Amino acid sequence: MEFFEKLASLAAKVRLQGGAIQTEEATKNAFVMPFISTVLGYDVFDPTEVTPEFVCDVGTKKGEKIDYAIMKEGEVQILIECKKIGEPLHINHASQLFRYFHVTSARISILTNGQVYKFFTDLDAPNKMDEKPFLELDLLSIDEYSVPELTKLTKSAFDVESIINAAGELKYVSQIKKIIASQVSNPEDDFVKVFASRVYEGALTQKVREQFQELTRKAVGQFLNDQINDRLKSAMNGVAPTSLLSPPVSGSSGSDTEDRNESDDKIVTTEEELEGYHIVRALVRSVVDAKRIVQRDTQSYFGILLDDNNRKPICRLHFNRSQKYIGIFDEEKNETRHPINSVDDIYEYSDRLRKTVGFYD
Repeated sequence: MEFFEKLASLAAKVRLQGGAIQTEEATKNAFVMPFISTVLGYDVFDPTEVTPEFVCDVGTKKGEKIDYAIMKEGEVQILIECKKIGEPLHINHASQLFRYFHVTSARISILTNGQVYKFFTDLDAPNKMDEKPFLELDLLSIDEYSVPELTKLTKSAFDVESIINAAGELKYVSQIKKIIASQVSNPEDDFVKVFASRVYEGALTQKVREQFQELTRKAVGQFLNDQINDRLKSAMNGVAPTSLLSPPVSGSSGSDTEDRNESDDKIVTTEEELEGYHIVRALVRSVVDAKRIVQRDTQSYFGILLDDNNRKPICRLHFNRSQKYIGIFDEEKNETRHPINSVDDIYEYSDRLRKTVGFYD
């Protein structure tokens, strides 16, 4: 969880400062170096560990530099090429990575713009960097499945063989997920026919195919939502089942009577609520240990507490309605609800959230 918090903290910085970054150099200083040091755990000020502007002459190409080389026992392990934040990461941006990968001992290379990180290896041909990444990380949309693999690149747990062994599966699973996502939003004829032919006995005319295209899209979307809700519900029940039946917060506004009698199966924790929870943890960790920040979901709101104590509310996320609100508490534990349009708006209340935590410490 501590590793995820480091990612979330850097993600918060990208959200807040990304718009102010105008150059590649600023991107490296603001986001890439913290990723190397804070997230991966390498000393960016030790040239035997992290070498900036790494030079390796290749054929007739003399004096070309790669932005960073991460070293271990004098051998290059990871190569990193950077672009300005917001700049798209096309494979033609990685020409130097291709050349350096071939002539160094590196098995991993990274192409990044400070927000998105694309990880490459040599699955297709030995010592030749693949054209497609085996792993992608977007700090503003962190895929939980990428986190365990990313930890293998950290200094304390660096395991290149384990990474390479898992890279093939990661690469193809990632590509299949993109295809599935595309089919969910706009299913192609072949995809639609698979389902339509099994539930519809008539001829699959053009009109029928068009009808089933929309039906298939809806069915797949509903199925995925059901799977997500079931998983979240199971996770919540397994991690902290008793916290779902907590008594109301003393002195806070709103009626919490229903919280005492809620049954677990009526509570659905959404991905948006969990994202809000991780944002709050990242924002207040500067004033309190992140391990002390705990979430409790109820039917009426998603609560975030200090020390798992319902008498120490930090905030409430009211996301189960068309207009979302964040509820902020004052020193008397009175809640004031503020309308927000998305979870990103939580960052606007960072100072007030830290102030609330200060009431209890």
